[in-house]
Amino acid sequence: MSLLCCLLAGCTLFSALCKNNMAAAAAAAATTNESVMNVWYLENCNIDILDSGKTVKDFIDSKTKKLDSVGDEGPFYVANLDNIFKRHLRWLTNLPRVKPFYAVKCNNEAAVLRMLSALGTGFDCASKGEIQRALSHGVTPDKIIYAHTTKPLSHIKYARAHGVNRMTFDSEEELLKISLCHTKAKLVLRIAVDDSDSLLQLSAKFGAKLASVGKLLERAAELGLEVIGVSFHVGSGCTESGAFKQAIADARSVFDMGKLRGFQMTLLDIGGGFPGREDFQIKFEEFSEVINGALEEYFPPDSKVQIIAEPGRYYVDSAFTLAANIIAKRAILDDVGEHNDVEKSSPDRVMMYYLNDGVYGSLSFLINDPAHSEVEPYLNRTVESSEQRYRSVIWGPTCDSIDKVIDNFWIPELHVGDWLFVDNMGAYSVCSSTDFNGFERAQVYPVVTTETWHALNNFDINNIH
Repeated sequence: MSLLCCLLAGCTLFSALCKNNMAAAAAAAATTNESVMNVWYLENCNIDILDSGKTVKDFIDSKTKKLDSVGDEGPFYVANLDNIFKRHLRWLTNLPRVKPFYAVKCNNEAAVLRMLSALGTGFDCASKGEIQRALSHGVTPDKIIYAHTTKPLSHIKYARAHGVNRMTFDSEEELLKISLCHTKAKLVLRIAVDDSDSLLQLSAKFGAKLASVGKLLERAAELGLEVIGVSFHVGSGCTESGAFKQAIADARSVFDMGKLRGFQMTLLDIGGGFPGREDFQIKFEEFSEVINGALEEYFPPDSKVQIIAEPGRYYVDSAFTLAANIIAKRAILDDVGEHNDVEKSSPDRVMMYYLNDGVYGSLSFLINDPAHSEVEPYLNRTVESSEQRYRSVIWGPTCDSIDKVIDNFWIPELHVGDWLFVDNMGAYSVCSSTDFNGFERAQVYPVVTTETWHALNNFDINNIH
């Protein structure tokens, strides 16, 4: 059985999808004569199709009951592919000129990569391993940009051997390495931009200052290398949409410098920094409006410049839900009066709960990702207002005291074997999980609804930009 994932088979179909009307989209697609591509074999991805109106919550309920019945309390994710699909349609609607190159580093699950590949995205890879993984899932070399400015020689050679030619640089030393082993590379100069309003700033580590750009371009010309464009990254968790406008203006000045030095620049990579959660302080649509305006001003359509971006958490953050099991608990006397709340607490004790996942596993972002520094676990049931709640501390399973998930968490008393759930778990979780202390990594269960399944089975990507 195959999933025929393609995009876009006619305006009627696209309109239906943008309204999240999957049934109408499927009907519209069925009336088209466009060809479709057999690109994804379901049996190779272990995807569950939610039929008969079943929801992700229904799947989670069923999965936890099944695990309980066999005594398996292992943590797991549910990956909602409908969510990724809708995010892609939202991107196409709001940033029609910008082709997304998904950042593999954010989440390299097979189902995610195959879904996005089938939808026609490109891929931002940062190493030989990420290039290998993308290629192994059917991504063609022309859909990859090797977007890392400090590359090992062996990785550059691997890229060359496998036809991956587009890659970034920001220093003379990197140009020298590339000139030694990949003379036909299509180079993209990464510039440093103002990322002071981002939660995770990157320009201190990557990107050439504007003052050094001229010298770098001259050195590239001396080495006989081809520079085809400019890239930047405004930082992860960007909180100021104007950062994109200034960065695009800076890129325009670099294009002009390149032209003076004989380079025909045709690519602008506006990087990442797009929010993946609906509760982020700036909406995706606000970023889009600023970006579209800046592109119109500095890189209008008649400039013939291809615009790409490197979204990561935008696509996957809200698509993943983590389920973790309480493997131990204990109660201690609460001698810290400031934590007491007479309306909802029992002041005589604090509950300690220990999950089978923590900061050495799926929740590593709690200690290394300023853009996602807290979580809100919940029970898979409604908590009544009349239920007694206790101040609770949630720990991870390891023997390290840094492995704390949440402090001062008010919740009814739980029991060993209960499940807690965490939403918005798709970004920098699966990919950075370890098996420290021998605790198993969370399994991933991708799901897709029947409505999306039928719509995807009738898509065509011939018209994708």
